[in-house]
Amino acid sequence: MAKITKEAALAYHEQGRPGKIEVVPTKPYRTQTDLSLAYSPGVAEPCLEIQKTPSDAYRYTNKGNLVAVISNGTAVLGLGDIGAMSGKPVMEGKSLLFKIYAGVDAFDIEVDEKDPERFIAAVKAIAPTFGGINLEDIKAPECFEIERRLKEELDIPVMHDDQHGTAIISCAGLINAVEVAGKKIEDVRIVVNGAGAAAISCTRLYCAFGARKENIVMLDSKGVISVDRPGLTSQKQEFATARTDIHTLAEAVKDADVFIGLSKGNVLTQDMVRTMAPKPIIFALANPVPEITYEAAKEANPEVIMSTGRTDYPNQINNVIGFPYIFRGALDTAATAINEEMKMAAVHAIADLARRPVPDIVHRTYNVRDFTFGPDYFIPKPVDPRLITEVSMAVARAAMESGVARRPITDWKAYRQHLRALMGQETKFSQNLIDAARLHPARVVFAEGTHPVMLEAAVRAREEEICHPIILGNVEKIRNMAVEMGLSLEGCEVLDLREAHYAPVRQRYAEIHAKKMERRGYTLQEAIDKMYERNYFGMMMVETGDADAMVTGMYTKYSNTIKVAKEVIGIRPGFNHFAAMHILNTKRGLTFIADTLINRSPNAETLEDIALLAASTARFFNRTPVCAMISYSNFGTDTEGSAGMVQEVIERLHQHHPELAIDGEMQVNFALNRELRDEKYPFTRIKGMDVNTLIFPNLSAANTSYKMIKNLAEDAEVIGPIQMGLNKPIHFTDFESSVRDIVNITAIAVLDAFAQHLRP
Repeated sequence: MAKITKEAALAYHEQGRPGKIEVVPTKPYRTQTDLSLAYSPGVAEPCLEIQKTPSDAYRYTNKGNLVAVISNGTAVLGLGDIGAMSGKPVMEGKSLLFKIYAGVDAFDIEVDEKDPERFIAAVKAIAPTFGGINLEDIKAPECFEIERRLKEELDIPVMHDDQHGTAIISCAGLINAVEVAGKKIEDVRIVVNGAGAAAISCTRLYCAFGARKENIVMLDSKGVISVDRPGLTSQKQEFATARTDIHTLAEAVKDADVFIGLSKGNVLTQDMVRTMAPKPIIFALANPVPEITYEAAKEANPEVIMSTGRTDYPNQINNVIGFPYIFRGALDTAATAINEEMKMAAVHAIADLARRPVPDIVHRTYNVRDFTFGPDYFIPKPVDPRLITEVSMAVARAAMESGVARRPITDWKAYRQHLRALMGQETKFSQNLIDAARLHPARVVFAEGTHPVMLEAAVRAREEEICHPIILGNVEKIRNMAVEMGLSLEGCEVLDLREAHYAPVRQRYAEIHAKKMERRGYTLQEAIDKMYERNYFGMMMVETGDADAMVTGMYTKYSNTIKVAKEVIGIRPGFNHFAAMHILNTKRGLTFIADTLINRSPNAETLEDIALLAASTARFFNRTPVCAMISYSNFGTDTEGSAGMVQEVIERLHQHHPELAIDGEMQVNFALNRELRDEKYPFTRIKGMDVNTLIFPNLSAANTSYKMIKNLAEDAEVIGPIQMGLNKPIHFTDFESSVRDIVNITAIAVLDAFAQHLRP
């Protein structure tokens, strides 16, 4: 688990715009017509429709995707009763999790009221705004009554996540842990240490899945809750044991099969563990310090089947595995409640998911390759992308089958696709690149190993398992930098090309290069001298097959790197030029922009090559190219300068490549607005098509355009530059590239190398 400092936590919440969430418009608002539709007079129409049919609020407002995260701050995390306002960062965080994991919009609402009746009244008064209510951090026993009343008196889903979220996840874990241990849930003896809201709800759900009350012993701060103890709350009376011969935790856990800890840290000792039944199951869920550490439990009994609430141990019980998807399924069916059937459906879905093969993204995230159902893996990981489909769909089905769904789902295939698209699983482009590259890891040269960003990127790429890095530079300096930066060079080859023992390699590379360049004024000695330069040496590694790909550009001017690439690698057959592209990944989808790096003022021949290379690269990324050649004019309104040149290129492309969807010249707004373009210019070759590839008339226009979008559109993901047209995978970065930028480029270089092997 990463160490979080006070300073880092405060800076995270304060930096930029304070807090963690914001409101974003979902409809156009830039024109007078837009505003008239959004507000007066147009807004009156949906108001009247909702007045006639209240359920139409789900049609015309965001009610169907809006959850209130409501707290009075009486039981915030492990901090206790710190007040409503003090708990706001937690509620904001919960709202954030709703959004990032399930696409659910959530408002945090802090109610400064401890009296249950007044709190209930406040929540009921604002309930029409929302499609669901998530109660959070409300102390027991008041939370039981608050939830019960709100569920009875409201017609939208209400769930106290501290109770039911923990219950659902831990129950799924318990079902699987019992199976791993070779036992049956109806037979296991369970000790529950803790008697708060979570403990009560967990135990109730365990019983719903077959656990027997007579096999359960619950403890609070005073010890075993037994039938002869006076002054028990109704919730504690529910699980009071008839065993009056035991009083302490040590006595309770003797011969027990299961320990459920929902209390405080370090209360379960190794000696207690040793007295438990064979293959004991321990859920030490106190956070951040569990009732017993994973290491201590395993030392006491190596056969222990263990779960905690922490990320740094196996089998984390994390509520985020449940609540976003439970509400997702409830909202999508406009359910009137989250009932027991829906909770049980979530349990089954989560438990079943852990038994299935684990997707590569999970292995990658945790740098582990052996997640298989067993003692170290019986709960899905929070990053598992299947949770949103499997849990949400299970909950939605249960809502329909139990009769609380007001909007039944009829097309389950379409619903599954909707859920995947909702979370961007079909459009998380960079992640898809990484996943694809991991299938074909390559030997990648990182030319500028002494640059800290390049060095870290090389290490991260190795950790992502997408390549075998070959890092060029002074070995001692690189190793010292790695130590200072806390980077492990394990699995990385560090190579100082200037060292004496590489003289034979430099000589061999020089002879090959000199032979290639002998008719261009090169001598062997000049070639030998060039091999002391990292770009020449690194590219020769790729050229000769000693490496598969190369990444460079943090230090070197593009003009120099381009010159070396042309000399050493050469241009792909069929072309006379090479170019570069950037990819913009926005809500619109992928947009390819060229040439953003190489050709300053291309002539018609160069521009034609750029267009063809851009189309080819779009296909490389599994997109059908629809290309627009950009200028300041539209379809002949000007015939001078770049406009005339683009017209010439378009004429040649239409003649020689009739299969290619491309047209121009056109202004960028016409390129990106299909309706506008088709209305004004219905004759184009791209009528009815959405443009995804923009070819600009010069480097200045292309480079400026992508950088402007990158800086103005906060949700835009920019990947590049992507080299197009060289014989071998030599890819470029620039001095402003981040570690993630370079890792993405590395993934592309790896895929490029794989594609090279497939070419005849």
